[in-house]
Amino acid sequence: MKIGIGFVNEKDSLSSGRLIASQALENGDIQQPTLALAFCHNNIDAEQLLEGLREVLGKEVPVVGGSAVGIITNNTISYEEYQSGLLLIENQNIDLQVAYAEGLDGDEEQVGRELANQLSIENGDTILLFYDSIKKSAEGNAPPIINSSTPLLKGMYDVLGVGASIIGAGTVGDYLFLNTTQFDGKSVKSQTAVAVRLRNGFQIDHKIMHGCSPKDGIYHTITKIEGPVLMELDNRPVVEVINEIYGDENWQKQFPIKRLTIGQNIGDKFPLEYIESEYSNRLIMGVLPDKSGILLFESDYEVGTEVLFMLRDSHVMFKSTKKNTESILNELQNSGKKPAFGFYIDCAGRSALFSDTLTEEAEEVQKLFNQQNIPLFGFYSGVEIAPFANKSCGLDWTGVLTVFSEPK
Repeated sequence: MKIGIGFVNEKDSLSSGRLIASQALENGDIQQPTLALAFCHNNIDAEQLLEGLREVLGKEVPVVGGSAVGIITNNTISYEEYQSGLLLIENQNIDLQVAYAEGLDGDEEQVGRELANQLSIENGDTILLFYDSIKKSAEGNAPPIINSSTPLLKGMYDVLGVGASIIGAGTVGDYLFLNTTQFDGKSVKSQTAVAVRLRNGFQIDHKIMHGCSPKDGIYHTITKIEGPVLMELDNRPVVEVINEIYGDENWQKQFPIKRLTIGQNIGDKFPLEYIESEYSNRLIMGVLPDKSGILLFESDYEVGTEVLFMLRDSHVMFKSTKKNTESILNELQNSGKKPAFGFYIDCAGRSALFSDTLTEEAEEVQKLFNQQNIPLFGFYSGVEIAPFANKSCGLDWTGVLTVFSEPK
């Protein structure tokens, strides 16, 4: 397996496509690319970027990916300007299939079914899934409306069963949460989900990096919710509850809320010690204009769900990233697997800019991959998708590190 990586931070979108394609071909010594994963900031014209890629790679190589707040490589962690990045794979043994379905802003579950119906699946297959996170951009004091991974994945699983591992992301292209785009293999689409089914020629392992800790360990019961709009906890307006936590209403001006998340514990309700891998968290996108509720990044909670308030914790985040990266690399070494590359999907909220940290959390991954001379490519996302609690689901405020290895 040959791996090439390209990255530029240039305003000219057409030139950026040519440059990252040329870089990836050269540094990977690639002659016949099998698959291209391309991502770019919203400041880049995706149509022009794809045209530049096609001029160098040709028209037959499937180009999949889309919008990204920023790009992560062995040498770069970059966001907020004109980032474009490319991961180019050459492996003639890989059996791949690309599918896409439009209309995500109409019915996510139906899009999931349409997507899955196009795929031929066997046990052990890997699916890379990317979709537009933004249904509608923020307007005035109203937070953006989000496409949810929960019904999208439900639709896919209704068709596929649970035999395949789904790893991917809901994409965002900037911190303003403006509309996003997807590369569907051949062209540029919006309000679309794109999937790549991969089989043979590789093995995968993954780890989820967490970054939240319980605020006080007190459980609350959801008593009123509609989709991603949470209105009541314990029969009280949720906005009033959060006002009390902050001591004022200033938090209502944030999109998304920077420190507080809503979490669910899938392990022991009162564990002797905090086990980060047993919690999933939901970002609070903001308050509805009429203050009747808060908008969550996902729609998987329902009336009766017990949740906790969680705090984004930079100490937990850095510790988790280092521990899990070390763990996966040690496990691969002990099993005799030969890593070909790492693919890191990192929540945009974990960047130093958004987290108010002095260093980048992704540097922990960089350092360890560079020590072992393993190629690394990643991007900053809105939602991260990985196997969690028996099947894949959307995650918030996480990093998902997937390592592709040569078959034993």
